Amino acid sequence: MAVSVTSGEWQIMELVWQEPKTLMELVRALADSEGWAKSTVYTMVRRMESKGLIFFKTNGRTKTFYPAIDRQKVVAMETDSLLKRAYHGSIGLFLTGMTQRNALSDDEIEELMELLKEAKEK
Repeated sequence: MAVSVTSGEWQIMELVWQEPKTLMELVRALADSEGWAKSTVYTMVRRMESKGLIFFKTNGRTKTFYPAIDRQKVVAMETDSLLKRAYHGSIGLFLTGMTQRNALSDDEIEELMELLKEAKEK
């Protein structure tokens, strides 16, 4: 399943990955952080349901939303999409861009070197 996730959808996903949320819990959280109205949240969750990102269970009149896909899978899909779109699928080009912009901390460079060493040994 290759689905793109918008920045607004990421915000909702982050909330339901923490724990399932009712529509009103999502509305309250997103009204506070983003200023979104109930209608905006409702439209977003409907769209996300149709994309297969979330699902709901009904308890009386209350809908509780759950993630339909785990965080790691979405991160992997988004990473692949970014690499294809912006770097022609090349991790090397991506890393070159990051290092040329001094975007990596010393700790991140060390971690990356360890990951590359492990990958090479496999």
